[in-house]
Amino acid sequence: MNLANSINASRQAALLVAFMWVAYFLNYCDRQAISAMFPVLRSDLEMTDFQLGLTGTIFLWVYGCGCPIAGQLADRFSKRQLVVLSLIVWSIVTIATGMATSAVMLLALRAAMGISESLYMPAAVALTANAHPPEKRSRAVALLTTAQIAGTVGGSWFGGWMAQQGRWREAFFVLGGIGLVYAVPYFLFLRTVREPSQRDAPNDRAKLALVELIQVPTFLVLCVVFPAFLFGLWMLYSWLPNFLYEKFDLELADAGFTASVYLQTATLVGLLCGGILADKLYLRTKAARLYLMTASLLLCAPCLNAVGNSDTLNATRLAASAFGLFAGFFMGNIFPAAFEVVPPATRASAVGLLNFFGALVSGLAPLLVGTWKKTIGVDRWLSYAAMIYIVAALVLIVGIHQLFQKDYERVH
Repeated sequence: MNLANSINASRQAALLVAFMWVAYFLNYCDRQAISAMFPVLRSDLEMTDFQLGLTGTIFLWVYGCGCPIAGQLADRFSKRQLVVLSLIVWSIVTIATGMATSAVMLLALRAAMGISESLYMPAAVALTANAHPPEKRSRAVALLTTAQIAGTVGGSWFGGWMAQQGRWREAFFVLGGIGLVYAVPYFLFLRTVREPSQRDAPNDRAKLALVELIQVPTFLVLCVVFPAFLFGLWMLYSWLPNFLYEKFDLELADAGFTASVYLQTATLVGLLCGGILADKLYLRTKAARLYLMTASLLLCAPCLNAVGNSDTLNATRLAASAFGLFAGFFMGNIFPAAFEVVPPATRASAVGLLNFFGALVSGLAPLLVGTWKKTIGVDRWLSYAAMIYIVAALVLIVGIHQLFQKDYERVH
């Protein structure tokens, strides 16, 4: 590749990340806005704590079940078309959510949201990874993942602010409308992105992707560790705004903003630093991403416990910030780490399968808290999650030393 072609390829890869970032930002805005509306939904739709917990659980379980199918589709067909289709459908579902008149209708729409958004992630991550060489892959995926952070903050704040104004329905109308408008330039740009032709990408691998993946021991370890990480993360995503609202008597908008801005700003820093550090360490050891994920779990565990058990708002903010910083190391490296041990033609399916296991287990988090919130409490649930993180880190250490090298050499 000559210099001009190299520059054009780098520019195209950067533009791809930028366009994917905006869509991923809207993805998280639409799914997270509801978490800051719990007190209003409890009143307007007469929802119980159990039903409020189900808004997260149903979404995650349906999303998780859809991800392996979406991954298979992305490995066999056009990833570009899948991500645009996903954006359009989830935007329509978001608008429909603003029309919900009962708890049952709202929960059904959350399930529909899970189906529509499941099409996006496997194709988006695979497209991003394919556009970057291994030594730049972590920072590219980490940069894309920062949209998740910004979307969580923006969605939580906007949802809480609109709910506080008594206009929670209009919040969904606005978010869904923006998505439909953005689908036009998004589609036009992706038409210029090259994907491997059917002759370039072996179909026999794509067809048997799930069978291939479950034969990779290191990947199976990641399928255990990733859900453990998401269990604690989604506990915070789903219930931290309500936890702060009740514990420190904050207003809805303040609770939504506080629950997201400290956690997510620190996660943004952790993502970028973790991505850069992983790519540099990759030149020294191919297991660098796995080592950073292990450190992330061990450092996040005491922070989770502190979020739930600190006595002051400032101490809770500090604990949430520390958790976010270390969590970023894990979030930016989980998919690039998987790509080290799975065949290239199965990357979208690998993301889909990881999300399947992650969503099934993490979907329990909002439901368990909602079910036993009054008896066990959010604080103790966060302590339990911290213990799960420590166990997951030990499992990952065993995987690095016993399995990784053989799986890496098999692929490379």
